[in-house]
Amino acid sequence: MRRVVVTGIGVVCALGRNRADFRKALGEGRCGVRPIGNLECFDLRFRGGAEVAGYDPAEHFSPKETDMLDRFAQFAVVAAREAACHAGIEWTQALRENAAIVTGSCVGGQSTENQGFWDVYKMGRPRVHPMTIPKTMANAGASAISQEFGITGPAFTVSTACSSSAHAIGQAFLMVRSGMSDLALTGGSEAPFSYGILKAWEAMRVVSPTVCRPFSKDRNGMILGEGGAMLVIEALDHALARGATPIAELAGFGMSSDAHHITQPSAEGAAKAIRMALKDAGIAPEQVGYVNAHGTGTLANDSTETAALHLAFGDHARRLAISSTKAMHGHTLGAAGAIESAAAIMALTGGILPPTIHFNERDPECDLDYIPNCPRKADIEYAISNSFAFGGLNAVLAWRRL
Repeated sequence: MRRVVVTGIGVVCALGRNRADFRKALGEGRCGVRPIGNLECFDLRFRGGAEVAGYDPAEHFSPKETDMLDRFAQFAVVAAREAACHAGIEWTQALRENAAIVTGSCVGGQSTENQGFWDVYKMGRPRVHPMTIPKTMANAGASAISQEFGITGPAFTVSTACSSSAHAIGQAFLMVRSGMSDLALTGGSEAPFSYGILKAWEAMRVVSPTVCRPFSKDRNGMILGEGGAMLVIEALDHALARGATPIAELAGFGMSSDAHHITQPSAEGAAKAIRMALKDAGIAPEQVGYVNAHGTGTLANDSTETAALHLAFGDHARRLAISSTKAMHGHTLGAAGAIESAAAIMALTGGILPPTIHFNERDPECDLDYIPNCPRKADIEYAISNSFAFGGLNAVLAWRRL
């Protein structure tokens, strides 16, 4: 099997509209949460959200393209463009035929769907936008990326709730490692800031009315975010042959299903995915130095994830440096695994571990090192990124510094 490396990264989220701004914000421990800009949402019990500030579709797309692409698909294309440019790809016909696209999205084109319902049920209009179906479909981002670069190899979308883009990256990894594709554009995107989906999250009572405080005793819920991240991953020999500079290695992938509960997480299921990622990477637990945690800031998730880390790492769990960057860029649902993988890679390559901001007080059930509030310099060789989804679907990616 071939070694698989990352050669390009693209990010757009509440911490920045490009890779460099995202890295800088992570290193500063900056919070990207601000009052939700959608004026329809005045009656929500929560007012904060991690929206992409200053994003203007006209800077990236023609009016016709903007009209054809929901916001979440736009994020996918914007991130893919940056990743491909970062990787220095020259799109030959042979590469277009051999490259793969694997994206993740949890809820797809929510703003388009919300507008359609509004037009029909609130405004009483007899018809909706003629492109409503292709704009709302979860694979709209993957299809748009295919058209953007003329890629004719495998292209598909994974939808596994908040593990979507982690599963997508894992599937792309397996395809490249096996030789099915030499190169893949993979990641995910999400844009959930429309009234209907926000009211649905409000009904679940898991969104914080203040800020997201992962692993802190006074945590009271997550904060929703939007954005996207895409990685260019390719076989090491392929990258070197075309003169690319590998950034980091994708060393292993693990996944599991809890078979437990639709919303309540399982420590055993999460620990299984972690162990499988380490086994796939061929590394011992003691070699991992940093964990980008799922860390949603809910009471159930954070204590369960802590228990899972104890199960998977044993005594080494207390020596791990762990942080949840969701406190900064929000929970981006299906895009979370991709954005947080980018954060983990940047931690490895830059030697700066991002903090868990808004951490106030230790919880006896969250008794590990969560890098509270301040970034930390560290020389780390291996890191993992955890994604644990509703439905009990878990995905863990293991990264290695080169």
